Amino acid sequence: MRTSAALLYAFASACALSIAAPAAAQDLFEIQVYPYDVVEPGHTMLEFHTNFIPSGTKTTAGGMFPNDHQFHITAEITHGFTKYFETGFYIETAPYVPGVGAKFTGWHIRPRFSFPKSESFPFKVSLSLEYAFNQPGFDPNSQTLEIRPIFERQDGRLYLSINTDLSVAMKGPDAGSAPSFEPNMKVGWDFSKKVQAGVEYYAETGPVKHFDPLSDQHHIIFPAIDLNLSPDWEFNAGVGRGLTDTSEHWILKMIVGYRFKH
Repeated sequence: MRTSAALLYAFASACALSIAAPAAAQDLFEIQVYPYDVVEPGHTMLEFHTNFIPSGTKTTAGGMFPNDHQFHITAEITHGFTKYFETGFYIETAPYVPGVGAKFTGWHIRPRFSFPKSESFPFKVSLSLEYAFNQPGFDPNSQTLEIRPIFERQDGRLYLSINTDLSVAMKGPDAGSAPSFEPNMKVGWDFSKKVQAGVEYYAETGPVKHFDPLSDQHHIIFPAIDLNLSPDWEFNAGVGRGLTDTSEHWILKMIVGYRFKH
């Protein structure tokens, strides 16, 4: 019981930190809180991330398209090389951009390392490094690097994952600036071995040297459900609600994944 209370305290503390501390372009193509586990060696995971923004930004800002009514599809292929290492490759598209049409929006490569579990530390830890090549209209910077430490804990039916992201512009107008802090987290409850429901939270608070005013930050909360239909299939869906004026007001998202065994 004490461990469950500690997990909830950690989740609440992380939320408080991101709100008190405050956004560049938040990635609205791959809306996911990463778990600790990597894909098993010799296995390949194919995932499709889809989302629709029924109520988003309606004006052009910084050369970026308004995302109101945009529809996004991202294909992700991840291969497990060892027990502690995988690499993912993403192709991001916007099949529908109002007034523009269909657009290719960029591609990413993402190595991820997990560290052996420690009895003395309460979380399992892994590290994701994601390098992105972005197209104009969807990110002000043409190349970015995301550094994502992942902290996960399962205590009985209670699940917690905290991703403390840092986004660094490598090429573009923000190159050389301080990293942007973009934390996200997930707390869930296992109702059965196949069904987990909970809340996902995504934020973009601005440069770590000087956080943006709260009114300029992005904070989005997603009630979400995960279905583990079989060892090979994964399903996640949620409805997001923006918490600040600059956040997208509503986002619908879904992830479907399948593991191939070689």
